[in-house]
Amino acid sequence: MKQSANIMNSTILKRSSLLLTIVLSGLVMAQSKEDGFVQLFDGKTLSGWHVSGKTGHSRASGFRSGGKWVVEEGAIIGSQDIPGNGGIIITDEQFGDFEIVLEMKNDFGPDSGLFLRSTEDGKAWQAMIDYHAGGNLMGIYGEGLGGKPNVHNFTFLDDVTRIKVDAAPTPLPVLVESWPHFWRHGQWNELRARIINNPPTFTTWINGVKMMEWTETEKRHPDKGGIALQVHGGGDLTKQFVRYRNIRVKRIGTDAK
Repeated sequence: MKQSANIMNSTILKRSSLLLTIVLSGLVMAQSKEDGFVQLFDGKTLSGWHVSGKTGHSRASGFRSGGKWVVEEGAIIGSQDIPGNGGIIITDEQFGDFEIVLEMKNDFGPDSGLFLRSTEDGKAWQAMIDYHAGGNLMGIYGEGLGGKPNVHNFTFLDDVTRIKVDAAPTPLPVLVESWPHFWRHGQWNELRARIINNPPTFTTWINGVKMMEWTETEKRHPDKGGIALQVHGGGDLTKQFVRYRNIRVKRIGTDAK
C-alpha cells in the first residue's frame, strides 16, 4: 500500500514538473514575441553580415581586409588578421531607431565597439567596448564624427577587476568595490544599447543595469545605418580575440513598421 502511494506521488510530481515546464516554456515564447526582438546572428554562420575593410582601422592591409571574423561555438569571434589590421563586421540590413542586446566574452586587451547606424567606412555612434586598460564599457563615442560625444562614467585601470569613477552625465550606478562581482570577466556578460530619434538619444546597459543616457543636440549623421562590431587597428592583436553571441535587435517606433 505504501509502495503504491509512493509510486502515485512520484507520478504526480513528474506530471506537475512536466506541466510547469510547458507553462514556463510558453511564457518564455510569449515574452519573446511580446518583446519584439529578432535574432541578428544564427549562431552558425555570418549570414546577414559582411566584413568591411573601409574603415581607418584597416590601413595595415591597404584597406583590402577588415580583420578576421569567424563563427566558433555559437559566437562571432573577431581578431586582427595581420598585425595592426582591424575593421568591422556590419549587418547587411539598415536600422533607424532600435535596441540591440548581445552577450560578450572578450579577452582583456583588444579595443572593440558596438557601432549604431554605421556606414561602410565605420562612421557611427559607438557604444564603447574599449575592453583594456584606460578603456570603458557602454560609454558613448562619435566614431568618425570628431570624437563627439565622448562620455563614460568609469575607466579600467591596469586590471579588468579595477576601475575608477569618471565624471559623466549619468553617474556610475555600480560601487567601485563591487565591480569584480558585477562584471564577470571570463564569463558571458550582457551589453545593451538603444538609439532613437535624430539628433539621437542613447541609452546603454550592462547586465541589466542602466549605465549611460545621452542626447545629442544637433543632427550630424544619417537616420539609418548598419549595426557593426569592431576590431581596432594598431599594435599586434592577432592572438587576442573579441567574442559575441546571442545578438538580438528590436526596431522601435516608425522603424518597426
